[in-house]
Amino acid sequence: MPRAGLLGSIGGAALTLLGFLPLIETLRQPIVGFVTFGLLLYVLVAKGRLPVKIPGVLLAFIVGTALYYGLGLAGLGAPGFKVPEAVPLALTLPLPTLGWLDGLAYTVPYLPLLLPFGLLMVVGGINVSESARAAGDDYRTRDVLLAEAVSTLVAGVCGGVAQTTPYIGQPAYKHMGARKGYTLLTGIFIGLGGVLGYVSGLVQWLPVAVLAPIIVYVGLDITVQAFTETPRKHAIAVALGFLPSVAYLLTIKFGNPAWIAPDHFAGLYEGVDGHGLPDLATIVTLGNGFIITAMIWTTALVAMIDGRNGRAVVALLVGALLTLFGIIHSVDPRGGIYLPWDVEGLRATILWQFAGAYAALAVLLGALSLQKKA
Repeated sequence: MPRAGLLGSIGGAALTLLGFLPLIETLRQPIVGFVTFGLLLYVLVAKGRLPVKIPGVLLAFIVGTALYYGLGLAGLGAPGFKVPEAVPLALTLPLPTLGWLDGLAYTVPYLPLLLPFGLLMVVGGINVSESARAAGDDYRTRDVLLAEAVSTLVAGVCGGVAQTTPYIGQPAYKHMGARKGYTLLTGIFIGLGGVLGYVSGLVQWLPVAVLAPIIVYVGLDITVQAFTETPRKHAIAVALGFLPSVAYLLTIKFGNPAWIAPDHFAGLYEGVDGHGLPDLATIVTLGNGFIITAMIWTTALVAMIDGRNGRAVVALLVGALLTLFGIIHSVDPRGGIYLPWDVEGLRATILWQFAGAYAALAVLLGALSLQKKA
């Protein structure tokens, strides 16, 4: 994979999922969020001076939190302000059990969702390793993947329900002054927080409008890296890799019952109007598997730019194969995988249309590559 394919795919995810969505949370309380975000940009991007010698991120956090509670108690804050209730602490050790064996039978119906999600996390680990490498930290990708796999299994035996994966943002954390001690201290702090229960209290007491701007900055930093750490001629390929992430962002909002009625969303593969596939169905299909889709698109375009049409053909044929089984462009609104011959109706039409699109472009590029070189 070219660097543009690895960084462009997570750059798109960073811009949409770490940039735009947290920005909405930031501006739900405009005064608190905007001031915090602006102060972060002043410190981290403009490298502005501070009157006190404390980390700039910490100062922005303190100012934002003080604004949130000060305005709220004065009756000038955003609607719905209230002081959270105290959360009692308790000692709960993460002891290993065999309770997960009883739950295995319940996972079978969800395997079509679990498998692509697990694959997405593995691919994400590869991309994040490349992002760290571009930032000057040359970790072995295999070691990163083994570490996340082992920690996931250990956590699962102890009751964990989420797969471990490296969190994107290595360049941003380095710019904030974080080093390896940051990762160690974070693990200890969150681990003890789970054991003692103070994480639940922090979640209630720390305003989202103060935390979200930090995530927005991380998203912006990763997006910039996708362009600056790839050759200039590949920049358009990086930008192309952002588009599937936009579709996934829209899918997240379209799936919100407050926006679109669940019965309407469930019937998104209906209503052909003679002008092509339904808009909503096309957006959801494009968004499913967006990171891998972005990698394939970007790789194909980089190969074309470099005059290596054969490599582009291979990437497109891989895209066609993955589309057939729903690993990318799943016609299941939830993003599940399937066997192509089990899909019926309009969903089958969309499946074969998308797979055929990759195959048709691969054939065309293959034919063009037969021309005599100038």
